[in-house]
Amino acid sequence: MNSWIHIAVWAVVIAAIFAYLWWQGQVTRFANYIRETREELKKCSWPSWIELRGSTVLIAIVIVLLGVFTVIVDYGFKQTFFNFLYKL
Repeated sequence: MNSWIHIAVWAVVIAAIFAYLWWQGQVTRFANYIRETREELKKCSWPSWIELRGSTVLIAIVIVLLGVFTVIVDYGFKQTFFNFLYKL
């Protein structure tokens, strides 16, 4: 019984929030936003599967190269600073 009361209270709270947003016109504005977004997305030119695959491979290669560069620079800094600190 207690869980039903809990569910009912939450349902009333959600309904009240929805009613307030409806009264303020926010629901209509959100629906217009969704409709306009769909219209704009229809105007976009989407890549083909081959273009998408090629771009994905390129991004993966760049990420690996950037990671290798970061490891090399980090190793160089580590060696430089540890050698400097050991000489002190």
